[in-house]
Order: sequence, then structure tokens, then C-alpha cells
Amino acid sequence: QVQVVESGGGSVQPGGSLTLSCAASGRIRSNYHMGWFRQAAGKEREFVAAIRWTSGHTYYTDSMQGRLTISRDKGKNTASLQMNSLKPEDTAVYYCALDPGGILSSIRTPDHYDYWGQGTQVTVSS
Repeated sequence: QVQVVESGGGSVQPGGSLTLSCAASGRIRSNYHMGWFRQAAGKEREFVAAIRWTSGHTYYTDSMQGRLTISRDKGKNTASLQMNSLKPEDTAVYYCALDPGGILSSIRTPDHYDYWGQGTQVTVSS
């Protein structure tokens, strides 16, 4: 059984920063993706960022390019998402997810992620 747990959400003023953390546990193949998605009220879940676990290659949504850094600690099976210069439109529930298949072409597709955390709220407001 694979478990994914997020932490680190909260409220921040526009222009502020937050770091989200994700911990995975259980029987996990080494060649997987760990990704972050978000879902704002009334909108579909969308891709934010992802990292290929073996290579460390990173991928980001264009809408937040330059404001995100995803990193991982292979030994601890944890990943972090640093978000800077946050805007009110970044307000959403952020989810960490794990794709055990590790196929590059699907790294931005939520349907390919089998394991999801419970989500953490990020609110950007003055």
C-alpha cells in the first residue's frame, strides 16, 4: 500500500512564499514521478509541477514558471514545492500525487497518477 501525505499549506499575502512538502511511503518502484496538482473552487484539477524521481528532472506549469521550485530527497522519499511571488489566483487546494509508471509523456496528466494525498489548502489574500 502506497501512501502520500502533504503538509505546509496555509494563508499568505500576495507576493509571499510557501513551501509544500510531500512524503511517500510503501512499496514504490524507483522510477516514478511525484507531482503537484491544484484545484481551485469550481475548476478542474490542473498540473503544477513534477519531478522524475530517478533523474531529478523537473517540469512546471507555464502559468507559474519562474515562481516554483520542486525538489526531492531520495533517501527520505520526500519532495518539496517552493512557491514564490504568490498571487490571489494561486489560491487552491494543492495535491501531491505519485505516478508509479514513470512515463514521461504522461507526467502532466492527473489520470496517470495512482496515489494521491488528501490535499492542503493554499490561500493567497490581502
